[in-house]
Amino acid sequence: MDSNTQQRRIQPRHQPLRRLQTSSDMMQRMQDALRGDMMREFLAEFISTYVMMVFGLGSVAQQVLGENNYGTYLSINLGFGFGVVMGVHVAGGISGAHMNSALTFTSCVLGQMPWKKFPVYTVAQCFGSFLAAATIYGLFYQALLRYTDGNLTVTGPRATAGIFATYPASYMTLWRGFVDEIFLTGILQVCLLAINDKKNCPALQGTHPLVIGVLVITIGLSLGMNTGYAINPSRDLPPRIFTSIAGWGNEVFTAAESWWWVPVVAPPLGSLMGAIVYLLLIGSSHRHQNDRNAEVATTPKPPRVLQSLQPQQSLKQKVIVPSSHHSSMFPLSSHSNMDDPPSPRVGHPLAAPSLIVLHKNISQKVQEEDETFM
Repeated sequence: MDSNTQQRRIQPRHQPLRRLQTSSDMMQRMQDALRGDMMREFLAEFISTYVMMVFGLGSVAQQVLGENNYGTYLSINLGFGFGVVMGVHVAGGISGAHMNSALTFTSCVLGQMPWKKFPVYTVAQCFGSFLAAATIYGLFYQALLRYTDGNLTVTGPRATAGIFATYPASYMTLWRGFVDEIFLTGILQVCLLAINDKKNCPALQGTHPLVIGVLVITIGLSLGMNTGYAINPSRDLPPRIFTSIAGWGNEVFTAAESWWWVPVVAPPLGSLMGAIVYLLLIGSSHRHQNDRNAEVATTPKPPRVLQSLQPQQSLKQKVIVPSSHHSSMFPLSSHSNMDDPPSPRVGHPLAAPSLIVLHKNISQKVQEEDETFM
């Protein structure tokens, strides 16, 4: 009876420990799930895109809401460019830091990554971009109300929808803007492939984030005036959806001849076209160069024995053999020179000038010996 009562008393004491162990097991499972490759890549794309968009949209907000007192067009390009640099540093070693669904689409088409990762990367990028737009809206909310007097507009002198999404210039037509976005994204893809091409002239190790950021800045400074260079569906569509919810209304989708679909469709096409152009024009030259190198590597070389015999044969023809009474003191057969390796020359182990010098030295020694024995 005493043992039974003791067991009953012990059991309640172990129940909290079992609950703690169960909770720790659940935490371990959650950690294991987060440590999975797919989840890590999802979070990496999410955070890197968020970082890029916070810096980029923040630079636009300061320029617009500060009425050019806290930024210029140059500062906008620098904000997006260095935002890309930071994003690549955040996720470059985990997911590759695409931060751009057009680049992810092209990578899947080219077979550089499986298609099952395309929705994972795209959703992560869109979530990060949407959250970045919400963050900038919250940080600049008071400045936004002061600038607009509470009237959020898409077009007009006090338009603020352009802080979050891109809109074409007033002189641009829909299809010209479509072609412009295709071209800019194609340029982006060509340069990205060149930066990472180890067989061409890649960026130095550790400088890839900075070089990619400089590329984005260059595109903005030289070609960004017409359409705002979206060149990224993940950069444009989620913030546009946010603005439609936050007070700008459906006009964000109908403005500029329903421009909203162009930054979604044109960049993937431009990215794919840029990759095809690079692989056909530059990648083919790599292949031909590799073929030539392979031919040179497989060309049979003459055996070493033959190479060593060739200079001796030529030397034998050049040497003057003395009379028989000198043979015991100064043997001058071709075999006696095998211990002294000939000096290497380009194109032949023993070139003609060295043979002439050797011939003169041998002749001089023979004459000296003849005079001695005379």
